[in-house]
Amino acid sequence: MKDKIRKELKATRMKLSRSEVLEKSDQIKKRLFEINEFKQASTILFYVSYDNEVFTHDMIKECIKYKNIIVPISDKKNRSLILSKLGYWNDLKPGSYGILEPRKDRIIPASVDEIDLIIVPGVVFDENGHRIGHGMGYYDRLLNDSKKVVHIGLAFEFQIIKSIPFEKHDLPVDKIVTEKRIINCSNKLHV
Repeated sequence: MKDKIRKELKATRMKLSRSEVLEKSDQIKKRLFEINEFKQASTILFYVSYDNEVFTHDMIKECIKYKNIIVPISDKKNRSLILSKLGYWNDLKPGSYGILEPRKDRIIPASVDEIDLIIVPGVVFDENGHRIGHGMGYYDRLLNDSKKVVHIGLAFEFQIIKSIPFEKHDLPVDKIVTEKRIINCSNKLHV
């Protein structure tokens, strides 16, 4: 069931033109930057977008001027994310899966304990904050390791569906930001 939903929504996302991705992402950025949890956060973990995801590159470039930015590095061997502070946008180069990651000589180790807010990718979300990712579990582990941190998912409106099958260990995000709205998924906000 999850695989079918993932394939369908990923195919739809891949059909978006570059200009559609950028226009919708800019609307999402404006909404995100107005959220109190975002304004109050001094250290934010951003996913670095690829493959027609909500485009975070401009968000990161803007935020790096006045917030501490942390980005993930995919550890394929352990199927987990290594966290690194990001000093400069130009410190990134294509890494695992073709996603931009800090160059080896630019990795500044970071801990989940330093993070105030995590910006979470997803292929599909429901209004309760459950998500389907790329199916490898990287972010599932990160979300479970950071339960005290606010989690905000970014998605295009078509990526929001009625409900997603989930298991007890699946941790929902607190909010989802689309180009059309901000969805409050739970009353468990920690900030």
